[in-house]
Amino acid sequence: QVQLVESGGGLVQAGGSLRLSCAVSGRSFSSYAMGWFRQAPGKERVFAAAINWSGSTYYADSVKGRFTISRDNAKNTVYLQMNNLKPEDTAVYYCAADRARYRDYAPSRTYEYDDWGQGTQVTVSS
Repeated sequence: QVQLVESGGGLVQAGGSLRLSCAVSGRSFSSYAMGWFRQAPGKERVFAAAINWSGSTYYADSVKGRFTISRDNAKNTVYLQMNNLKPEDTAVYYCAADRARYRDYAPSRTYEYDDWGQGTQVTVSS
């Protein structure tokens, strides 16, 4: 049974930081890209950050310079360090695992992922 379990969300003031974690089980991890997406109330799910199997990363313009994605293959876990948080970062954050092995870029489209977590709420107060 494939499981992606996010943790680390919460309530933080603007300018603060949070680190999200996503623990993966039941599927291969090290040879697949991982991504973080987010969905604000009433809006569609959008891409935030991704890291491919070799460590190449890609960020949405809205988070570039503030968020950092990383992975620990020994722990089958991907992280999202979020600094200088803004109220517009408020959303449910989802991690996702790529459907293709050894992709040579960090994918940003939802259809490129086939396993998803349940999400963790991040709320940034002004």
